[in-house]
Amino acid sequence: MNEEIGNRKKEHIELCLTDKVAFKLKCNGFENYDFIHYAPTEIIMDEIDLSLKFLSKKIAYPFLISCMTGGTDEASNINLKLASAAESLKIPLGLGSLRYMLDTDKFDSALSEIRETAPSVPILGNIGAAQILEDKNIRRFNELIKIADLDSFVVHLNPLQELLQPEGDTDFKGLRKALRLLVKELHVPLIVKEVGSGISKKAAEELLYIGVKGIDVAGAGGTSWAGVEILRARNESDPSANAFWDWGLPTSYCIRKITPLKKDYKFSLIASGGITTGFEIAKALALGADLTAAARPIIKQLYNGGVPAVFTWVHDHFSTLKKIMYLTGSQNLKDFDSTKLTLRKNLW
Repeated sequence: MNEEIGNRKKEHIELCLTDKVAFKLKCNGFENYDFIHYAPTEIIMDEIDLSLKFLSKKIAYPFLISCMTGGTDEASNINLKLASAAESLKIPLGLGSLRYMLDTDKFDSALSEIRETAPSVPILGNIGAAQILEDKNIRRFNELIKIADLDSFVVHLNPLQELLQPEGDTDFKGLRKALRLLVKELHVPLIVKEVGSGISKKAAEELLYIGVKGIDVAGAGGTSWAGVEILRARNESDPSANAFWDWGLPTSYCIRKITPLKKDYKFSLIASGGITTGFEIAKALALGADLTAAARPIIKQLYNGGVPAVFTWVHDHFSTLKKIMYLTGSQNLKDFDSTKLTLRKNLW
């Protein structure tokens, strides 16, 4: 494995365990919404069903442990622990970038072990946009899909991060052509995500038109990967870099704008970017997301309390969702839509 990549990933983990990398001024936008209380509710709490199908597998909650980290021995251990949590919770798991596996089979057994640990849930592979621009990598992508029995492959788009990363690659010429080829050649559905700057309606429509089957908005309001790279490069005092710390489209805005595309395209809309509470999960789903996702809150739980802490975090947040559904008269996720929300400024 490239030592430079390994060290970079290790720095990413260490920074994401702190709150230093959060957005400073911009929020995810969910604070602008409130739920409409429905007093004559007849919903029975124990009968609320949060399960659904994702990538042809039944999952217990509309939640994905988001793609986090890869490329270090520590990251392999993290992903194995998260696989255990995902299997126990019956929720999907997104793996960190598989870039470090492209030119070697040294880590193939570790990838197989993750699937053995989580045999029944969807597992998503993950690679950066720069790596899909090389046609020679497609064969290796399919090898990794087979080794880990992946249910989907995720391409993360991170132009802002690459722009501010000292060793970043900002040449994405041919990206849409490469994505179109991946849709055709990969043995599993393709999902595209951002890493904290959000995906606009126009960008989503272009991605869906070429055959992408999932959009993870990964909007602004959670981890600022601009902030991560500014701290890595020790550029905190550089105003030209810091100006981009809060760059991006808020998560709620992305969901609201992309949801109408469901009329014309069949795809999974995943909401991530500052999802830290049960109320934020609920608002994301009501606005139109099919699933919610989180990364930094999960990894912090894992480091502070291990797999049991991850288990508790997920259960507590979806217990809150059930209570909100009860109070809004929503028996199931299909009933739980934007009619249950109002903008705060229009509330009274």
